[in-house]
Amino acid sequence: MGYESFDAYASEYDSWFIENNNVLESEVRLVASCLQDAGEILSIGCGSGLFEKILSEKYGIVVTKGIEPAAAMAEIARKRGFDVTVATGEEADYGTEMYDTVLFNGCPCYMQDLGLALRKAYAALRPGGRVVVIDVPKESAYGLIYNLALALGTWEHPLLEGCSPLMPYPIELVKQANWRTTAEKIAVIEESGFSNLQFSQTLVASPHYSHERVEEPCEGYDKGAYVAIVAYK
Repeated sequence: MGYESFDAYASEYDSWFIENNNVLESEVRLVASCLQDAGEILSIGCGSGLFEKILSEKYGIVVTKGIEPAAAMAEIARKRGFDVTVATGEEADYGTEMYDTVLFNGCPCYMQDLGLALRKAYAALRPGGRVVVIDVPKESAYGLIYNLALALGTWEHPLLEGCSPLMPYPIELVKQANWRTTAEKIAVIEESGFSNLQFSQTLVASPHYSHERVEEPCEGYDKGAYVAIVAYK
């Protein structure tokens, strides 16, 4: 998969999230809830480092190392003080037993071989370490409306009128994604050697209304449009 679209949208990426501030905060709270006592963290697909910056400033969760395939995104993250390697999650060298937590936040849908990345994460974790896999499930309300926009090739269509998010994710980035169901992600996580899976979720409100308030994360994966799976080595 090419990451040229992310390079092209690097300068607008943070602006999109910041303008969708309630959605951003709902997602950050979910990520933060999965990273309590997380030890040393490696962030895969860290993008511009926006989430990591907020996690540090608001929640005291420090992430210093990341892997990001889009060079323009990585450059922004570096300016924020992060140590970022430019590589895909499948190609990068994670090291061996170097981290307590490996975070995949919002990037699994952009990976061709999630299993390969998870096996690398397993090797990179110290005994008892955790992997945190967070993404939009294909079966969720956001997943369904993203795939409808993908099939239509635009957000500007009568079928989406009155039901799309207030500020839809850029269609060029939607076209890069391949959302997986929660069941598919569970299967590949377990096949990669992880166990003791735990689930939490946010963005329970309809995509058309999710910008209206900040949501607290809740247990499970049956209703949220942003779902976290935590599993252990």
